[in-house]
Amino acid sequence: MTVALMWEARAVEGRGDELLAWARAQVQVLALDAAPVRREMLRGPEDRVLVITWWDAEYEADLPELPEPDAGLAARAVHRWRFEVVGE
Repeated sequence: MTVALMWEARAVEGRGDELLAWARAQVQVLALDAAPVRREMLRGPEDRVLVITWWDAEYEADLPELPEPDAGLAARAVHRWRFEVVGE
């Protein structure tokens, strides 16, 4: 089974580049412990950063997730979702 973890944060106004750099560094640390099958980083309006990682694991598996950003970097709490890949 493949599980996708989604992590989305919105930066404090004007700090989108910093949040993106922070998330990139966190993804690199994550890869040291356990490499996902695939990963993508996306940027959206209002300085949003989205990270999606795919894992070869059961839905309820204990998988590494990105933490909350440093204080003052995010405008609100991180949103997290877990999905099961169902094919086409």
